[in-house]
Amino acid sequence: MVLVRNENKTALTMFSDYRGEMKDFALVIPVPEVLAREQINVGDRSIIERVDAFSAPRLVEYFDPDPCEMPVYSARGMSKGTMALSSTDQSSAKSLGVTIEAQYTVGEYDILILGAKESSGLEKWLTEKGYKLPKGASKAIEPYIKQNLKFFVAKVNLDEQSKTGFQYLRPIQFAYESPKFMLPIRLGMVNSDGPQDMLIYAITKKGRVETTNYRTVKLPTGMNIPHYVKNKFADFYRAMFEVAHNKENKKVVFLEYAWNMGWCDPCAADPLTQEELRKLGVFWATESAFNLKSPKVRPGIFPPLQTQPEAYITRLHVKYDAEHFPEDLFFQETGDTDNFQGRYILLHPWIKESKCEAAKKYQKELKGRLTKEAETLAQLTQWKLEDIYKEVGKELSTSPESSEKSSEKWYQNIFK
Repeated sequence: MVLVRNENKTALTMFSDYRGEMKDFALVIPVPEVLAREQINVGDRSIIERVDAFSAPRLVEYFDPDPCEMPVYSARGMSKGTMALSSTDQSSAKSLGVTIEAQYTVGEYDILILGAKESSGLEKWLTEKGYKLPKGASKAIEPYIKQNLKFFVAKVNLDEQSKTGFQYLRPIQFAYESPKFMLPIRLGMVNSDGPQDMLIYAITKKGRVETTNYRTVKLPTGMNIPHYVKNKFADFYRAMFEVAHNKENKKVVFLEYAWNMGWCDPCAADPLTQEELRKLGVFWATESAFNLKSPKVRPGIFPPLQTQPEAYITRLHVKYDAEHFPEDLFFQETGDTDNFQGRYILLHPWIKESKCEAAKKYQKELKGRLTKEAETLAQLTQWKLEDIYKEVGKELSTSPESSEKSSEKWYQNIFK
């Protein structure tokens, strides 16, 4: 979810990792008002990938210097169209307390905006029209009807989808006004075969976004870990997140990134341009407010702009189910503009030969440092420490100290 919010105005982009036949896809989202055609769009997947890359947890790498040259070692740590419903459809809806407020074809999606008096009537009408609703949908819909919300209903128009040339479903975007800063998640749990996993990229004008009805907790960050993790970072991240999730009793929302969008240090990816932000729904972006053409002064780092743009991104990660998240997510924009990044440090040892006294001291201290990194990795991921030691041992085997030992004759130390 990309959740753009200022005052009572919200632009929401939804990109689902849908698994199944496109003909079976259906999306039902509570919305606060009847959406006009101009309020709905089909977005670009690449923009979602850009904002994801910009805010993603990342590895940073440093390299130890030659201990003989630096004796003091420091650990641095949519196309327009309409979809016609027959008079029979209209009559059927009315008899079940369902009102068809609006209908559109937007890109590859057939979209209805529905009102309903009873959840059972809405469930029955949708089922009659070919929507495959899971068991329990009526119960999940009922609270939203009591709040007088409308329902944004989308399914794939297979003819239109075939014209797009895409093998996946593109993001759906819609804009609306509401005093409530929230995301409805309860309805989505009904058709899940397990906990749902969601990334929320909240973009506001001033500062960090947090949940008000659940705790927002910072992801573990800033640790030195063995540098073999570079080749299995995705495995590391999944394991670390699962451990942190369980430690918090599966009832928190994790903060993974918070930063003004005009700069980054270090950068997981280049900052988004004004055009990209507009495509995400940042409706207040103008040339005067967004000067995102600042030169890159060194790799991976964009300096702060003299006038920082009014766009602050908060990346939240939540893994939820009905047991641990019985309520929808409600948010607030805070005044906190402190930078935060999920960031993990790889500190590569010096492996070339050095013969000064400082090098000897460095070699003695290195084993302790690598041991500590291994223990940190085990604590973060609950991976077996002995397996981590094996991987770290492979690193130690490339050190100058190990190379010297390997050059000894096999018999030299037998009789000592």
